[in-house]
Amino acid sequence: MKYDVFFSISQTPVDGGAPSEAEMFRNFFEQVEAADRLGYSTAWVAESHLSSEVQKIHPDPVIPHWQGEVGLNTDILQLAARVFARTERIEVGSAVLNLLANGGPIAHAERVAAFLALHGLGEHERRRLRIGFSAGRFEFINRAHGILPRNELERLAWPALRGRIFAEASEIFLRLLRGEVLSSEQVAPTTLRRESFRSAALWESVQAEAVRCGAPAGLDELTVPGRWEFDPLRIVPQDFRRELLDLVLGSRDPALQAAVNQWLPVKVFNLSITPEEVIEATHERMAGCFHEGGGPWRRAFMPRTVMVFLNEQVGLTGEQRRQAAAEEARKALAAYWTALQGTLDPAALEEAAQNAVIGDAPAVARQLRERYHAEDGLMLWFDFFNHDSARVIENMQAFMAKVVPLVEAEAGEPAS
Repeated sequence: MKYDVFFSISQTPVDGGAPSEAEMFRNFFEQVEAADRLGYSTAWVAESHLSSEVQKIHPDPVIPHWQGEVGLNTDILQLAARVFARTERIEVGSAVLNLLANGGPIAHAERVAAFLALHGLGEHERRRLRIGFSAGRFEFINRAHGILPRNELERLAWPALRGRIFAEASEIFLRLLRGEVLSSEQVAPTTLRRESFRSAALWESVQAEAVRCGAPAGLDELTVPGRWEFDPLRIVPQDFRRELLDLVLGSRDPALQAAVNQWLPVKVFNLSITPEEVIEATHERMAGCFHEGGGPWRRAFMPRTVMVFLNEQVGLTGEQRRQAAAEEARKALAAYWTALQGTLDPAALEEAAQNAVIGDAPAVARQLRERYHAEDGLMLWFDFFNHDSARVIENMQAFMAKVVPLVEAEAGEPAS
């Protein structure tokens, strides 16, 4: 298996208190430096924008029971520059960059190019910037950046149209990064069809509005004006080391996963909660459509998020460690689901626990072997509702020192 580490930098209360923003960032750098020393491959960092606390006063709050801020990292490029300066081996990834916010795909492409031009100045630099990108988790963030319906037809079509806007942004982003001179006229049109919508009634209402606006009746496909209109352009700088860029799509849309690989090698994210049949279908699909520039498709190209509740504390028996880890998991997962839903759903808690690895080193190793393929890539989440930085690092150390050798020995591989 390939072992990465995921950092949420989520400023949420734990046991009645939350660290300051400065403490959150200090903890992060302490932990990422430890991850580098311990041999984790990539530090994936969550991205969030705008205060989730303030958003709770909106007429339609997305997480009204959440306390604190979902995340403090708003700019992976600034953060990555500091991480690379403080570490020696670890790579940095965004999990995930919102391609629609903060200027949209053109601005993001140019910023990534500028970062890599500077990052790649050292001729011995081999560490990649791994850009996971998506349409963003919360729509209120995109609305603040102008991504909202422009007329009644778009308002009606919005549940389907949002995904098509992201497809448009993805094409622009990738084609500019590969060095094209591009205008908006060269970008694939944004189209809507019956299969774009969850119900026939919604599609019919969109068709009716299109007819009211002058479109012929009975059209099987509607074209919506693109979100970005621009004359021919090319980003600068151009002479950056493209081999230091690794791209990962944050979307489960099978058609989009294939489409983005027209232009560049683009891997995909899938969470640990994704059903196994979807995981395997994704691997099969990507093996057939992955851009030839990325080589043959490998399972590790799809990072899997895994929450880790590991207890290897000195002075406890194996049973005591397993019980302590189970209690830590129950407490953290209960806080998380209560924050999301306002009440604790025992069924949701049980399901979440099934998607985490919990126990002492032998128990965690066994769960990893049972649930994951030997060639999977894992994003291990140690700081889940845990602000005790020393304990997080202790768990990261125990995982590499005690869990990994057990997993690899069982797989017949040399322990490292």
